[in-house]
Amino acid sequence: MLNRMWRIAATGLSFSVFGLGGVIMPVLVAPIIYLSTRDQRTRERRAKAFVSFLMRSFVRIMHGLGVLSYQIGDKTQYNRPGHLVLANHPTLIDTVFLIAFVPNADCVVKGALKRNPFTRIPIGLAGYIANDDPEGVIVEAAASLARGNSLIIFPEGTRTTPGQPIKLRRGAANIAVRTNAPIAPVVSRCDPITLTKGEPWYRVPKTKPHFSYTVRPSIHVADVIGQNSASLAARNLTKYLHNYFTQELSLNEQPRA
Repeated sequence: MLNRMWRIAATGLSFSVFGLGGVIMPVLVAPIIYLSTRDQRTRERRAKAFVSFLMRSFVRIMHGLGVLSYQIGDKTQYNRPGHLVLANHPTLIDTVFLIAFVPNADCVVKGALKRNPFTRIPIGLAGYIANDDPEGVIVEAAASLARGNSLIIFPEGTRTTPGQPIKLRRGAANIAVRTNAPIAPVVSRCDPITLTKGEPWYRVPKTKPHFSYTVRPSIHVADVIGQNSASLAARNLTKYLHNYFTQELSLNEQPRA
């Protein structure tokens, strides 16, 4: 009981620290990055590196406070320049983990975040891609991948509903087909499940949750889609990825470190 009460308090403290980081970035760090160079791509790289540092710090704070444990496997496997990093999405902080450990990570974010006064500055500096315009997303994604970034996308588009099978949208497959970028699949798990869609942060599980992220071998789009039109290829790739993640998630999780 005491342990659970501590984890509730520590979770609240962790999210407060996360919010503080969201203030520090636009108010203190962003001007330094902006003034440090006139080159837009250099600013983008520095902003991405700092956001990744903030995310790693947040993960370590949560771990140090006993909020969670985690396992990410071989860190070198996350460094795959020019890859689409596609992951299933069980919990709120999957994005945090992936940005923390994927070098030069780019993201597709909700367009509303680029209009939010607290998030538009860091998102703009880091060059993250807004999802307002589907065609624009593909153009920007191709340019980002060509610069050697890794592009993180959750094919489900939102967090998985607990107890329900995953449901993939076609957006990630469209980008993969149109850019012909290789895919780095990441299998995400959380046991016991927490921070799910619609669940308040203070509803912590009875035992400390364990998060695991496993990068699987690259998937090359041409090996999956065959010689089909773009729309049919995207449909086939979406079906393939659905079956792929469903099968991976049915396997037993690796033992905790």
